[in-house]
Amino acid sequence: MKFIIIGLGNFGSSLAQKLTRMGHEVIGVDNKMSKVEALKEKITHTISLDATDEQAVEHLPLKDSDIVMVCIGEDEGANILATALMKRSKVKRLISRAVSTLHETILEAMLVDEIIHPEEETAERWAKKLNMKGVVDSFDLPGEFCIVEAAIPDHLDGITLEEAELNKKYNVIVLTTIEMKEVKSEIGVTKKAPQVSGIASSQTILHEGDIMVVYGRTSDIEQLLKG
Repeated sequence: MKFIIIGLGNFGSSLAQKLTRMGHEVIGVDNKMSKVEALKEKITHTISLDATDEQAVEHLPLKDSDIVMVCIGEDEGANILATALMKRSKVKRLISRAVSTLHETILEAMLVDEIIHPEEETAERWAKKLNMKGVVDSFDLPGEFCIVEAAIPDHLDGITLEEAELNKKYNVIVLTTIEMKEVKSEIGVTKKAPQVSGIASSQTILHEGDIMVVYGRTSDIEQLLKG
C-alpha cells in the first residue's frame, strides 16, 4: 500500500518507519527540513513542504495514495488546515490525529471519519495493563468489549480450553495462545520471543507462563484474571 504521512514528529516518524519496514511505500511530509533529513534513509520518500499551503500540496501524489494520515500534533491549527486540504482533494482514505476534545469536534464537523488519539489510546492500554492482573497488552473495541493479551494464570495450567470452560464460566472466548520461547539473537544473546499457536480449539492446552488472547467484556475478563 502507499501511504502519505503528514507530520514527522514522534508519532508520525515512528509510524512511517514501521510501515516502511512492513514493506509499504511511505511518503513522509514535514515543513521542518531537519525532520525530513533525519528520516530520508529510514522511510521510502521524504518531502519538505508546508502541508497547509494549497499550492505546495498539489505536488503530492494524493490520488495515487491509498491512505493519507495527518499526524501533526504540536500545531492544531496546522493539523486542521492540512486535513481540510486533504478533504478537498478527496483522498481515498483520510485519517487525522486529534490532540484535544475541541480539536476532535472540529474534525468531526469536517466529516473526518477516522480520528486517532495516540496519547489517549496508549494511556488507556497502559491503564488496563496496570489495573488488570496479568495483562500484557489490550485492544479496545467499541462499547464495553476488548481484546486482551494476558498471562495464563496458574489455576488454568495444564488443562484444555474445553476443560477450562471459560466461555461458560466467564463468558469470554480465547482466540489463540502465545508461547514465549527462548531464542538467540545474531550476537548470541538469549531472549524470549513470542510464538503464536494459531486459532485456538477446544483441545488447546493452557500452560502457565504462556499468553492467551481473550475476547469479551472488560468486566468478565477482569473476573477471569482474578481467578
